[in-house]
Amino acid sequence: MKRRNFIKNASLTGVGLAVGNSLVSYAETSFKNISKNSTTLPLVIATWHVENATAKAMEILQNGGTALDAVEQGCMVEEADVKNQSVGKGGLPDREGNVTLDACIMNKDGDCGSVVYLQNITHAVSIARKVMEDTPHVMLAGKGAEQFAYELGFKKENLLTDSAKKAWEEWKKESKYKPIINIENHDTIGMLAIDKNGDISGACTTSGLAYKMAGRVGDSPIIGSGLFIDNEIGGCVATGLGEEVVKTVGSFLVVELMRQGKSPQEACEEAIKRIVKKPNSDYKNFQVGYIAVNKQGETGSYSIHQWFSMTKFQDGVNEQIQSDYFLKE
Repeated sequence: MKRRNFIKNASLTGVGLAVGNSLVSYAETSFKNISKNSTTLPLVIATWHVENATAKAMEILQNGGTALDAVEQGCMVEEADVKNQSVGKGGLPDREGNVTLDACIMNKDGDCGSVVYLQNITHAVSIARKVMEDTPHVMLAGKGAEQFAYELGFKKENLLTDSAKKAWEEWKKESKYKPIINIENHDTIGMLAIDKNGDISGACTTSGLAYKMAGRVGDSPIIGSGLFIDNEIGGCVATGLGEEVVKTVGSFLVVELMRQGKSPQEACEEAIKRIVKKPNSDYKNFQVGYIAVNKQGETGSYSIHQWFSMTKFQDGVNEQIQSDYFLKE
């Protein structure tokens, strides 16, 4: 997965089943279907081409781990991959040359944790989990998040690799910045998992837009925008131009649409339409993609532009699925 293949590209067609008209009947039906069809669980989905990450998450689930353990350790695979220039160590820096990370995590109980503008720590998703579990807070930022990580025993690392530094120095020659499709893009990893108990958790981690303004934070660490879980209904994660996801509280919207009876695919499509149909939307020049899962183990994904993809691990098959998309000109 390469960063420069993103805001250029983005498919999957979700399979929707008829659901009940009320929240109660929908949740009850979902639970019954899970019980009857054990082959659907466990299940992992993630944004983009990340088979190594989903394989790690599935390994955790098959060994009896929780969905929360699975999404954390799955995301950690990408954070540690220095070839992935949009997540963790090796991520492309801001315009000042600093690699800054954003991440969040959410469990089956609705508890959540987040870090923003974190520097010098590879595994931002793990710090986000510690914020959720070990503090009375939801979000820690900047130096406070970094100090918290050191107190937990995490080691300081230089996240700016030689290749990322070289790309940044090349960019500085003209220092032009605009989040156009295919240029200065990003491949946030968002992951959702359902464990053998039918419980859902999710996580999202990124180094954000390449060459962004110092201090910029996108949707990825914001609960309800980059990620949302409702264990009665399902979960959603987002990727793409975070500013646009935040404006529609995208992941929360997808889950609420599923609550109203839409399939994951239908909900993702509606959420994308909310973006493109906004007055004066410049959607032809940016990308947003959503993936979602419901309690029945149905999945969906949708994006504005072509070539967005979802990795899905279910029933022993770990595969990349191209997402369907809005702009078919």
